Amino acid sequence: MAAGDQHGSGAYRQHLPDLTIPRSTIMQTQDAHEYAKAFKESGVPPWLHGLYLHWRKLHQEPFKGITNDGHVRPNLFHLHNDGGMPITSIVSAAATFLSTLNPSQRALVTQHHLDSPEWRTWSNPEFLLSDKGVRLDEVDPAARDAALGLLEATLSPEGYAKARAAMRINGFLGGLVGAPRVVNEFSYNLVLFGCGGSENGTDGGGGPSETAPWGFSFYGHHLCLNVFLYRTQAVISPWFTGAEPNLIDDGPHAGTRILQNEETLGLRLMRSLSAGGDNNNSSMRARAQVYKLLRDPAMPRGRWNHDDQRHLCGAYRDNRVVPYEGVLVSEMDETQQDMVRAILREYLLYLPAKAREVRMGEVEAWFHETFFCWIGGYGDDDAFYYRIQSPVIIVEFDHHSGVFLTNKEPAKFHIHTLLRTPNGGDYGMALRPLIPGVEQEYLWEGDKS
Repeated sequence: MAAGDQHGSGAYRQHLPDLTIPRSTIMQTQDAHEYAKAFKESGVPPWLHGLYLHWRKLHQEPFKGITNDGHVRPNLFHLHNDGGMPITSIVSAAATFLSTLNPSQRALVTQHHLDSPEWRTWSNPEFLLSDKGVRLDEVDPAARDAALGLLEATLSPEGYAKARAAMRINGFLGGLVGAPRVVNEFSYNLVLFGCGGSENGTDGGGGPSETAPWGFSFYGHHLCLNVFLYRTQAVISPWFTGAEPNLIDDGPHAGTRILQNEETLGLRLMRSLSAGGDNNNSSMRARAQVYKLLRDPAMPRGRWNHDDQRHLCGAYRDNRVVPYEGVLVSEMDETQQDMVRAILREYLLYLPAKAREVRMGEVEAWFHETFFCWIGGYGDDDAFYYRIQSPVIIVEFDHHSGVFLTNKEPAKFHIHTLLRTPNGGDYGMALRPLIPGVEQEYLWEGDKS
C-alpha cells in the first residue's frame, strides 16, 4: 500500500462495525426519539451519558464567551453598514419555510425569543438530546425543501454545497450501520429565534426581518450551524462540521468528500515552518507542535477526553478558557501568512463571498495576536490536530478515532472541524448590545376634543 493509502479512498471499510452487536441492533429498531429516550434512561454508553449530564451543568452558566485568559475583551466587534449578506433573499426564504408548516409545527419553530438560552443546546452526537423546532426527516417534502432553501439563501454556494455534502455523508453512514431512522441525510433540526413566538410568556419577536435581529440553528450529527442575522450582517458561529467517513465511495453520491481542504492546507502550513536542528526547540515548527502524540503522556488531565478528544471548543463549551499555544502568525513569512489566510477562508466558507471578505478583514487585523498550534505528527500517514486562535476567531481541526467505525486510533477518514467567535462573539452576542432598541417613547395624538 502506497504512503497515505491506509487513510485514503475506502480505507475505512476495514473498520466497519459488527451489525449484530447490541448498539447496532438497538439503532436498527428505534427511531430518533426512542433512541434518545433509551439513552437518557439507560445511561449507556456511560462516558457519553456522563458528558450529557456535564453539558446540562454547563448550560446553567450564563453566557460569557470563550476567552484565552478568563476575561472577555470588550469592543472587538462592530456593526457594519454593509455586512455582505443578502438579507432580503434570506427573509423571503424563511417566510417560505414557515408557510409550509402547519400551525403546531410553526409554533415549535418560532417559540423561542432571540435571547433564549435554548440557542446554546445544539450538539453533534447522533442522539437527539435537545429536540427544538422541526426535524427535517419528520416534515413533508415541501417543508424539507423550504428548510434547505433557507440554508441555500443564507450560505455561499460553496458553503451550501459543503453542508449538503455533510448531510449526504451522514445518510451514507446511516446505511453503513443499518440505522437510517436515527442517522440519515435529513436527520437535522431547524429552529428559529426571535421570529414571532413566545417563551415563558415573553415576546418572541416580529418574525424574520430585514431590519431587526433574528437567527436560526440547524443541527444534527456532524453538522451544526448557528446563524445570527441583523440587516446585512451575519455571525455564523459557532459551527461544527464533521464526517465519518469523510468520503462516499458507493451509491448515487459516490465521490462526495469533505474537509480534505482543511486537512491539506493545515498540513502544508505545518510543513512549511522552519525545523531548525534536531535539538533546536526554539525552531518555529517545534514551538508550533505543542504535543508530539495525539494522546500524549505530557498532556495535563482533561486535555484529551473521550468525546471531543483534542477539540476544546465543541458543544456547550461556550465559556471555556483556552490559553494561547504555539507560534504567532506575525512571526511567519508572507508566504506562510498567505497559507493561514487560505485556511481561514476555508473555515469562513459558509459566509457569502462579500460577507467572507468583511470577516477576513476583521480576522487579519489581529494577526499580531493570532496563534497556530499543532498536535501529532506531520508525515503523510499521520493523523493530527491543529488550532488557529486570536481574540476574534478560533478554528479547530481534529482527526478522530472511530465512533461508529471501529478504528481505535485516530484516522484521516474521521474528521471534526469547528469555528468559534471568542470574547462573546458566538451567536452574535457581542453585537446585540450595539443594535438600537425599539423606540420607547410613546405619544398619543388621537382625539384632542
